[in-house]
Amino acid sequence: MIDKKNQRLAWAITGSGHYLRESIEILNTLENVDIFLSSAGAEIIQQYGFQQALNAAGHRVYQDKTASSVPVGMFYKGKYHSLVIAPATSNTIAKMAYGFSDSLVTNLYAQAGKTRVPSIVFACDTAPELESEAPRDNMVKVYPRKIDLENIAKLKSFEMTSVVEDMDSLSSCIQQHLQLLKNTD
Repeated sequence: MIDKKNQRLAWAITGSGHYLRESIEILNTLENVDIFLSSAGAEIIQQYGFQQALNAAGHRVYQDKTASSVPVGMFYKGKYHSLVIAPATSNTIAKMAYGFSDSLVTNLYAQAGKTRVPSIVFACDTAPELESEAPRDNMVKVYPRKIDLENIAKLKSFEMTSVVEDMDSLSSCIQQHLQLLKNTD
């Protein structure tokens, strides 16, 4: 039997600096969160100097260190009410859009879907031209490819998946979901 009162939010971070600072700021306003870092996510947090900010809220952190992605089993035990993937690289989006589950984050997404746990995905490459933060507070122009935009459109059609394109939408979608959970208690 699933104990809904003790369910947590699973939050996965991939290897993108695009709105990483802002994603961590939102993450650190939430309670009962487990953080999952892809290998690249762990690297990028170090490169951008955000480790201290990530640790600030004292959430549990799991890193992509096992071939079988052992932590995903917690979805089958009903441990999570939802999954947030923010920020999500174009690589992760492509893998999720085509059903690959060969890393911790893509495996989390697949298992969330298989256990009917809703996912909220902040996709990085959502417009033909973007400004993105690079390490050491530098801004760079990014021009997502047609395939990147097509993969996001494909992912938007998936059941149990909300794809958001900016920080306000991410925060709002999380808050709406948390409010729905409160109303079902």
